Amino acid sequence: MKSMHGNKQATLYPRLASFYFFFFATLGAFVPYWSVYLQSLQFNPAEIGELMAIVMASKLVAPYFLGWLSDHFQKSLFIIQLALVLSLITFSGVFVAHSYWWLVLVMMTFGFAWNATLPLFEALTLNHLEGDSHHYSLIRLWGSIGFIILVAGLPPLIANNEISRLPYIVLGLLLANTLVTFFIREKKHNVASQSALNTSVTSVIKKPVVAGLLIACAFQAISHGAYYTFFSIYLEEHGYSRDLTGWMWAIGVMAEVALFLIMHRLLRQYRASWLFAVSLLLTAIRWILLAFWVGNMPVLIFSQILHAASFGLFHAAAIYLIHDLFPGRLQMRGQALYAGISFGLGGSLGSLLSGYTWVSLGSTGTFLLSSALAFIGAMIAFKYVNAGINSAINTTVNNNEKT
Repeated sequence: MKSMHGNKQATLYPRLASFYFFFFATLGAFVPYWSVYLQSLQFNPAEIGELMAIVMASKLVAPYFLGWLSDHFQKSLFIIQLALVLSLITFSGVFVAHSYWWLVLVMMTFGFAWNATLPLFEALTLNHLEGDSHHYSLIRLWGSIGFIILVAGLPPLIANNEISRLPYIVLGLLLANTLVTFFIREKKHNVASQSALNTSVTSVIKKPVVAGLLIACAFQAISHGAYYTFFSIYLEEHGYSRDLTGWMWAIGVMAEVALFLIMHRLLRQYRASWLFAVSLLLTAIRWILLAFWVGNMPVLIFSQILHAASFGLFHAAAIYLIHDLFPGRLQMRGQALYAGISFGLGGSLGSLLSGYTWVSLGSTGTFLLSSALAFIGAMIAFKYVNAGINSAINTTVNNNEKT
């Protein structure tokens, strides 16, 4: 058994990890720099914001729709490959024309195809891991590494008015992301029982533990709105250079990588539901530190290290819980719901809310509001997710003892 397990790690894990590497490398090239490219095309700030928002908004619908197709036809890998090919074709539209409405169409179709692939692949990865799902974080960390490499390595390639190279770089990364999927085999979910086969997604969502999990995820994502939208501006307002601001971002992602390296050990020692709730509580502390001590370098660095909890621990625990709570054929839609509610709905609302409160409440007030939102999410997680799963486990143990 050990040799089979070792062979699995040597062959399957690198192939799964390569998808995450190229997906998040693409994200590292697109998200930070695409607005700069649009600016070079003479679009104004409002138009740039609208074009970027279109890509994010597609996360609300695309993952769930393709997740439904995947669960219905039991062809998850084929649908992932099809979506990636469509993302290649639609993104190529940026080379055809540069008018505003043409790029609206391009970003809408590209975002719909591309944003749907990650939640489906998350479920596929966990299906492959089966009983070794605690190893997910060791595979997912390669996505963070890909993001770091592109964020740090791309500026010299697009400096000196060479931003026109960016679409070619993104297209090349999309092509690599597509090709690696053809070295991965399909892996269908295991249906433990007929009751799991007959379970509907609506009945799962109605469970307090699942509803609590999704609501807590939304609060967590909303609380990050100010960070993702204004963190760089916030640091510049307090006298930090752009180079140092870049290093602060990098520290956060490196801390996330470090967490992924040990997450499989944490999952062996602690329940995912407890780790999930703790991650939200640590997030609330992180935003308080940013609100009051942004001018204190050691505290600022520590707040960035807490990114390991606010994203790394949160995401790894949430993925584990979603996989466990959405049985059998519902796994793809479970991951899609998590992505849509967290990064789609929550991310959009967080950016919108922080944009209003940054003016009305100021930077300190905005981060305090972020802390309050994360704290509410933590209380929901402790009451409904952690306590709910503990109760279910205790019930199962008591029933087994009686029999």
